[in-house]
Amino acid sequence: MDKRKTLFDVIGPIIVGPSSSHTAGAVRIGYLAGQIFGEIPQSVTFKLYNSFAKTGKGHGTDKGLLGGVLGMDVDNEGIKSAFDYAKKLNVEYSFEYAQDYGRHPNSVDISLVSQNNRMEISGISLGAGEVCINRINGYKFNINGDYDTIVLIYKDKPGMVYRVTALLQGHNINIATMHCDRNAKGQEASMGICIDGHLNEDVFKELEMIDEVYLIRHIEVLKK
Repeated sequence: MDKRKTLFDVIGPIIVGPSSSHTAGAVRIGYLAGQIFGEIPQSVTFKLYNSFAKTGKGHGTDKGLLGGVLGMDVDNEGIKSAFDYAKKLNVEYSFEYAQDYGRHPNSVDISLVSQNNRMEISGISLGAGEVCINRINGYKFNINGDYDTIVLIYKDKPGMVYRVTALLQGHNINIATMHCDRNAKGQEASMGICIDGHLNEDVFKELEMIDEVYLIRHIEVLKK
């Protein structure tokens, strides 16, 4: 996705430090993961890779990831007390560390669990606070928080992509980018749709009414 560089890209975001990639990036990955999960989890496990694993503790990556999942943004002073906040919410959390040179240097897998929900989400921190959620439950995505994004997992059958895109077009909503994936023909499939502007609640409710959509989320653009 091409976009023009801004001053933000040069000097980075306003954050609770110390690092834009290991702290701000971690918060944003956690925040996006929490929005995709759709609720505060009962338990969450973070598996950090490579640079995240080696230097993350000193840069507050662990607190950033947890604080993000609990709904904190990069400028929230509460990130420093994320462990205490999780305990107040009765959220169990754990961290694992690994080396895998096939993965991006700043990678994390996040396993979120609640009473009726379980999800695996992977993300990477690209530097200067820029991030990407690149997998949800094994499906490929490219969610970076630069646009309002619609996430769908649904039954793979003819006409599903058309129904979603036609509904958006009918409301004069322009699609900026779109990515589809599936695990097998006729099984489950996924869509990640970035749109220009903001998706209002009425349109989202119409999308929710499409048959055989198993999961749908609206992820709002991240604050800069």
